[in-house]
Amino acid sequence: MDALNLLVPFVGSPSNDLVTNLFESANKVTDLVIAFYLSNPRTFFAIVLCTIFLIYYIRNVVQKPILFCAEGRFRWFIKANCTTINENYWPTIWCYETHIHTPLANFLRGLLPELKYHREYIRTPDGGQISLDWYDPDASNQECRLDSKQPYSNCESKIHSNYDKPIALFLPGITGCSQAEYLKTLVPLAHNLGYRAVAINYRGLGNTQLLTPRLYCAANDEDLRTALKHIRRSNPNSKIVATGISLGGIILARYLISSGYDALVDAAFLVSVCWDFMYGCASMEKGLNYALNQHLTRALIGIVMENRHLFDNMVDIEHIQNCRDIREFDEAFTIRMFNFESVKEYYCESSHKGKIACIKKPTFCINAADDMFAPVESLPVDEVEQSSHVAMLVTSRGGHIGFMEGIIPKFRHAYYSERVIEQYLKALYDLPDVKRDLF
Repeated sequence: MDALNLLVPFVGSPSNDLVTNLFESANKVTDLVIAFYLSNPRTFFAIVLCTIFLIYYIRNVVQKPILFCAEGRFRWFIKANCTTINENYWPTIWCYETHIHTPLANFLRGLLPELKYHREYIRTPDGGQISLDWYDPDASNQECRLDSKQPYSNCESKIHSNYDKPIALFLPGITGCSQAEYLKTLVPLAHNLGYRAVAINYRGLGNTQLLTPRLYCAANDEDLRTALKHIRRSNPNSKIVATGISLGGIILARYLISSGYDALVDAAFLVSVCWDFMYGCASMEKGLNYALNQHLTRALIGIVMENRHLFDNMVDIEHIQNCRDIREFDEAFTIRMFNFESVKEYYCESSHKGKIACIKKPTFCINAADDMFAPVESLPVDEVEQSSHVAMLVTSRGGHIGFMEGIIPKFRHAYYSERVIEQYLKALYDLPDVKRDLF
């Protein structure tokens, strides 16, 4: 026994061997790291920074979106059919910041080819006109000029030949039209699901000639009502699902709020809507957001200048040309066109906070928490949680109409928002009766 005890310090116990091996391995790794640092200090620091960035991205950027909606059949319908919302959203790792994500997403979508449509021109009660572009990959850009007093033309009969097929109506953003970059993914998506996809062009946009000295604004849904009445008259038995993007979503939400149960759409989807105009406008005047503010302002000024012969005697054209941001443009032009006493009154009328309970059609919304137009603090999530007809999905990132995902954004395929919309539209397409089946 004494001899065995003498051998222990040399042989060692199993536990001591394990600890010794661990320390030896750690020393070797440390030596390798030090040697690598001494021979490649710049590469070493680059790897360290990339590791820290990757840890931050996984811990703080990649998150599961939050769904806000009252308990009930509509919430269950969304959770059962829109399975994408149950996954983590992985924004494109190298451009998830909103000021890069937003313009890049629009640029990549814009690389898609132009969409082919059949066009309808519809006269409005005040003598103006809007246009509806009906998607058809085989279209020859045929046009119809319609008046509420005229009978159907041959072109209109062709467009509305399948009366019972569901219709997907799209409302573009503030200066967008039927060829807007985000519609280049959404319109074909709806078509491939079996919908008849149609996009509205506001007055003066999408090569729709402006006939009267009046454009469009966030606080007026009269032209949408005209379009929906025409679509419903031509397709009395068709299911209509409307999707509004940014300003289009604001106008659509206004229509849903003011129409309640009488709205002519069966369901809706709203993308990147600014729910509080005062808050959103103030946000757009801060920091890097102001660059996008100025870009949109220049686009709005351009629309006015293209039609200045109609506005010369109504507004100060020189003043409008010198507007630096959207607030100044609304002060100089919008409130004068629509008879608001002030920009504040116009923005209050355009905001939908406090009105969510008036929406009585199934409405699914998606917003990003870092949207410069609609920061997370301005979202009406408390109201939505009490609504049986409205659901809101909030992602941690995504910018304004961005929602890119993956290391390499698949601009010819679905982004995160497109995947959610596709599942929602498909589920609605399969419902025999939206009202009966959801409420």
